[in-house]
Amino acid sequence: QVQLVESGGGLVQAGGSLRLSCAASGRAFSSYTMGWFRQAPGKERVFVAAISRNDITKRYASSAEGRFTISRDNDKHTVYLQMNSLKPEDTAVYYCAAQGTAVLYTTSDKYDYWGQGTQVTVSS
Repeated sequence: QVQLVESGGGLVQAGGSLRLSCAASGRAFSSYTMGWFRQAPGKERVFVAAISRNDITKRYASSAEGRFTISRDNDKHTVYLQMNSLKPEDTAVYYCAAQGTAVLYTTSDKYDYWGQGTQVTVSS
């Protein structure tokens, strides 16, 4: 079991930056592959980024590539999502997720644990 709590969301102008954090508690954090997903109003939850347990491999959605960076600190039991050059279409609730395999899955059904989400709003 792992509990996830996101923070760092807010309102930002287009072109701005935000850094999301996801703090984990419970079973060994380093045993989980971590992911970020987002869900805009009226739309399905979609993949944003994932990071391997050892912080070596990362995977991004095409919409995030080049603008977002996922990272983790296993000592602090925290995963981050640095978001730069934000666009209004990035507006969504962002969720942190964890799963216990080594595969960097991009579908939400492969993740076992979820945080409550943090709202990101990008104004034009």
